[in-house]
Amino acid sequence: MITDILKASVAASAIRLATPYIFASLGETFGQRSGVLNLGVDGIMLMGAFAAYYAVFETGNLFLGLLAALIVGMLMGLAMAFISVTLQAEQGISGIGLYLFGLGLSELLFQKTVVTPTPIDGFPRINLPILTDLPVLGEIFFHHNLLVYVAFALVPISAFVLNRTTFGLQIRAVGQNPEAADAMGISVARVRYMTVTLGGGFAGLAGASLSIALLNIFQSNLTSGQGFIAVALVYFGAWRPYWVMGGALLFSTVNALQLQVKTIENALGINVPSEFAVMAPYVVTIITLIFASKRVEQPTALTKPFERGES
Repeated sequence: MITDILKASVAASAIRLATPYIFASLGETFGQRSGVLNLGVDGIMLMGAFAAYYAVFETGNLFLGLLAALIVGMLMGLAMAFISVTLQAEQGISGIGLYLFGLGLSELLFQKTVVTPTPIDGFPRINLPILTDLPVLGEIFFHHNLLVYVAFALVPISAFVLNRTTFGLQIRAVGQNPEAADAMGISVARVRYMTVTLGGGFAGLAGASLSIALLNIFQSNLTSGQGFIAVALVYFGAWRPYWVMGGALLFSTVNALQLQVKTIENALGINVPSEFAVMAPYVVTIITLIFASKRVEQPTALTKPFERGES
């Protein structure tokens, strides 16, 4: 009985913890499918997390916090697009620069405004009639906050946009062969600007899901590198939304187990070294990426700048 309760608790935690990864990795999927690698996702998440937290801290309006995170994320995504598409800077270096900018600015703004980490009232868990009361399944699937459901709903929507719409066809064409796309009348720069800006907005929402839905607080380096994990999940998921979601759930499940390690030890009568528990999620990520890299090919034009007239 205790083991069943523990399994349900871990599964429910895994779904909640997957939320920021799904938001950020879906946004990064759009950008990478168009040929732009954004390593600044973690910095955008931090700025989105602070913007959402501060808006709610000052007004108490959760949806205003979401809007603030979305706008800040899109603005930072737009900055990344300008640097990588218009200025044609090296994407890896500029992405790291954007991450450091977000890390430093979020910390500075927090110290100048809030100063001390102060909890806020974030998005509450939604009780769905009948479904929430289902044994085991109710706790696992139907007892989460709004952003959890939004994140998972975006998976099929993203898959549909990428695979079943004209815009998705343009994204894939630009990411695979920008010269051919340009010859067909598709604006490579416009598509890349749109996808990277959209990805920034998603990353901002990922940060908001941490600060006003999962943790309900903001502090220095709140994300702890989750944005970099999100980038890795795009590779693991082979730039496909459903596979990306699967990678997010895999990582979050291991993370949930790590958070429940003491309970697991008591329930199963085993001893797990704390150091192993902390590093387990990252070890799993590295191993899965090794296997994933052998079975997929990245978008041909990924990280490659495009200039009209080049052959």
